[in-house]
Amino acid sequence: MEVRTASSPKDMKHYTTERLREEYLIQNTFIPDEVKLVYSHIDRIIVGSATPAKKELTLTAKEELRADYFLQRRELGVINIGGAGHICIDGKIYDVAHKDGMYIGMGSKDITFTSDDPENPAKFYLNSAPAHAVYPTVLIKKEGQPSKDVVIIKDENKVEMGSLEESNHRTLCKYILPGQVESCQLEMGMTSLEPGSVWNSMPCHTHDRRMEVYMYFELPEDGFVMHYMGEPQETRHIVMRNEEAVINPSWSIHCGSGSKNYSFIWGMVGENQDFDDQDFVLNKDLL
Repeated sequence: MEVRTASSPKDMKHYTTERLREEYLIQNTFIPDEVKLVYSHIDRIIVGSATPAKKELTLTAKEELRADYFLQRRELGVINIGGAGHICIDGKIYDVAHKDGMYIGMGSKDITFTSDDPENPAKFYLNSAPAHAVYPTVLIKKEGQPSKDVVIIKDENKVEMGSLEESNHRTLCKYILPGQVESCQLEMGMTSLEPGSVWNSMPCHTHDRRMEVYMYFELPEDGFVMHYMGEPQETRHIVMRNEEAVINPSWSIHCGSGSKNYSFIWGMVGENQDFDDQDFVLNKDLL
């Protein structure tokens, strides 16, 4: 597990392009038949993936966690951006289709990942945060019938935003947040831009009580997103390719514009779960 330390906005002002990418960019996110994990000291989030192709993968506690098992003191959010697969949690198997999600509560010990088709493997994207209480493990779907172990995303949590005229027509789906799927601090969801739109999260904002990670996907091989970050008056950018993630400190803006429309998964960790607790920045104030 790669470990990255926290950073200061004063330091970022002096970063080269190489240093900026080294600190915040996560590349090669999905590696067939591997679990990849990056531990950030920024709110102690773990970002990673499990991509089972020809073999079953097990989520284990790395030495850096000083834990007997991965979720001994943590909670986990998962969204599958690949083919259909399965997550087995302490002997209970969940069928996780394309763009299904899961919340897995603290205390779950044995967690394994498999794919239905090795030629079209599941790509389980992972966000994990420290936890202080146990909340129910649930499968999260956009449509279908709810049950004890299945949560359907509420209509009010499927939010259409922006417009084609402003190049930011998009739909935001909230998977993990209070009132739908309870967690200690983790929030997670997915935003998809409509054809002709390229801007996300505009007007941009910060939220001083939560950091955020973006993972961009559904980009063509030659596509890219210019991801903007830094303080509103000290902005920087990172060129990002398909299925790459970026760590954004709480003091940093986080928005992007792509060479075409795309989707991204956002995950937030911090002390405040109020989704609308944001400090917006006017376009005219960006430097």
